[in-house]
Amino acid sequence: MALSQSALSELLEAFRAGDGVDLIRDAVQVALQELIELEAEQVIGAGRYERTPSRTTERNGSRPRLLTTKAGDVQLAIPKLRKGSFFPEILEPRRRIDQALHAVVMEAYVHGVSTRSVDDLVAALGGTGMSKSEVSRICAGLDQSVAAFRTRTLGHARFPYVFFDATYLHVRETSRGQVVSKAVVVATGVTEHGGREILGLDVGDSEDETFWRKFLTDLKDRGLGGVELVISDQHAGLVKALTRCFTGAAHQRCRVHFARNLLALVPKSHKDMVAAVFRTIFAQPDATAVHAAWDEVRDQLATAFPKIGPLMDDAKAEVLAFTAFPKAHWVKIWSNNPIERVNKEIKRRARVVGIFPNEGAVIRLVGAVLADTHDEWQVADRRYLSEASMALLYPTGDTDPVAAISSGA
Repeated sequence: MALSQSALSELLEAFRAGDGVDLIRDAVQVALQELIELEAEQVIGAGRYERTPSRTTERNGSRPRLLTTKAGDVQLAIPKLRKGSFFPEILEPRRRIDQALHAVVMEAYVHGVSTRSVDDLVAALGGTGMSKSEVSRICAGLDQSVAAFRTRTLGHARFPYVFFDATYLHVRETSRGQVVSKAVVVATGVTEHGGREILGLDVGDSEDETFWRKFLTDLKDRGLGGVELVISDQHAGLVKALTRCFTGAAHQRCRVHFARNLLALVPKSHKDMVAAVFRTIFAQPDATAVHAAWDEVRDQLATAFPKIGPLMDDAKAEVLAFTAFPKAHWVKIWSNNPIERVNKEIKRRARVVGIFPNEGAVIRLVGAVLADTHDEWQVADRRYLSEASMALLYPTGDTDPVAAISSGA
């Protein structure tokens, strides 16, 4: 593609400024803007200020769009049209979440759930406003792609480490018109090669055993296998479902969640001290030392706070389950923090909607967020866990489970 004279002039000015980093960023900005202008001309059927028989509409100004690239943030101008809408194809891969958020908010507005200024949100997302029929069309396309993502097969690799967690979003019950809190459960996994994947998503009324068992069974039916360690909090419904669906896999109780339970038994004035003592358990050099430190800390804290003793006794096997696996993996598998970060992104996106009009809207937006996260993980420069360290799990090619799930408190 040959750049226009004005574009070359802009690059020349950047070059004269003598800042190499800015020159690269400016070059990226100019090239992208030229591609956007070229695509706009093709859609309109005429260039800027040009009169042709093939013209279908006219320009109506532009709106700014900040795009993050490896060269830095670049400010682009997206042309607006008097009739119809325009969004550059070169930016379309980045638009999946925006489309989902856009469609969900519009649907919420149509159903009278939200009274926010939809036009302002649409403009912020780089759109030009949508009719009800356009909302329906986008929703249908998103639902199809999200459904394909949620039902894809998982038999392409073993997943020795699997994480489960739930977050809650506000949804309007269509039948009763009431706003209720719905559980959104997510599963992520680490493959035998050290990469991460989003495994599944579902929405339910609560985190009871029946709901979790249905979710776990669906994952297994889709081919999830080779699970050696399940990392989660200690929700009763989930733990019961795990004992039925993942028999033979170890259960790692999130150390962060357990620490919160522990500190709930301690007066506020002693919380910092107890937390510091508890953290020493996980600073030990090997599994034997970790287990010994647990017993020492248990005895020390139980002397001052008797309720801590039984709690630590019951939880020891699950909170220390990570010690049966390679030490190089401990930091990445002893808590639910990795999936908590995924949930934070879900919450950030859902906050714009506030109250979802129905469960389908939740699946649409959250599914789009997770699909994009999944794609980013696949092209990441580094694996979540190195392939060399993952080989330590299979030193002789043996894939038998390493432990059994404990149903302790």
